[in-house]
This record gives sequence, C-alpha cells and structure tokens, in this order.
Amino acid sequence: METIQIRRSIRKYINKPLDKKAITSILQAAMQAPSARNQQPWHFLVVQDQEKIKEYAKQTTNARFLETAPCIIIFLTDKENLKTEAMYPQDLSAAIENALLQAASLKIGSCWCGTYPNPERMNIVSKEFQIPSRFEPFAVVGFGYPSEEEAFHHVDRFDESRIYYEKI
Repeated sequence: METIQIRRSIRKYINKPLDKKAITSILQAAMQAPSARNQQPWHFLVVQDQEKIKEYAKQTTNARFLETAPCIIIFLTDKENLKTEAMYPQDLSAAIENALLQAASLKIGSCWCGTYPNPERMNIVSKEFQIPSRFEPFAVVGFGYPSEEEAFHHVDRFDESRIYYEKI
C-alpha cells in the first residue's frame, strides 16, 4: 500500500539515465498485468535518445515536459492479434498502472501522457517514432529520477462520500 500512496505524476526529472535493470523491472511489472482472455496486446518502445525525446516533446501539447525525461516508454497495442478488441484499452491501462507502481517502488518518477483515443496525438507518436501501422500508440510514459524533493510523499485522496454500499 505504501507504494500506491506515494506514487504521483512527476513532470521534472534530473539529468540521470535509467539503467537497463530498472527499465527491465518496469517492463516486467507491466507485463504482469491482467488482460482479457489473456490476449496480452502490449508491446513497448523504449526511447532514451534525448534528441528524439526532445523533438517529440516539441510537437505535443500534452507532453512538453517530457523534454527532461531520460526515458520514455511508448505503450503500443498490437492490432493484428486481438482476441477481444473492445477490452484492449483496459489491458493497456492495467499494464501502465503496474509500470507506474513499479517505477515508484524504485524511486523513479513517472507520468502517463494519454495518447489513445486522440487521433492527432496517436499520429504524432506514430510519425515521430516510425511505428509500423500494425501497432497503435496507446500512451507515452515518461520515466526518470525526480527533481522535486517532495516527489514521493503520501497525498490522501480517500473520500468516503464516493462510496455506496448495496445501492446508490
């Protein structure tokens, strides 16, 4: 529960690359997510080239802050091998949440930049990173060591007024 309580979106990162072990750990967590009919529609493009990241950030309206991220991971859907097409957004969302939590457990900051279902955002990602048409960009997530000293602290969001038992 502690990792869940301290995780929050981090948009400022220090200039320190992530090592392969940390990235692999984050991706392993993502792939442990549940998926409809075990379709596991996810694929991942890891980008650490700072020039590519900065060029992408310049082209977006929702992810300009990524210019300081030492690593981004693009979560992709394999559109050719879906067993339950209507469920892949939940599958990818679960994978992203696992990745965010694993990053927080490693004291790595992260921020999920929504891409799907916005066609403009999806096209920018596909074009900038030359993603084959078989894959659909679902989200871009920035990862890095936070520059904010208060990056990992508990913010209580529990609101009992939003809970109903048996009926509304």
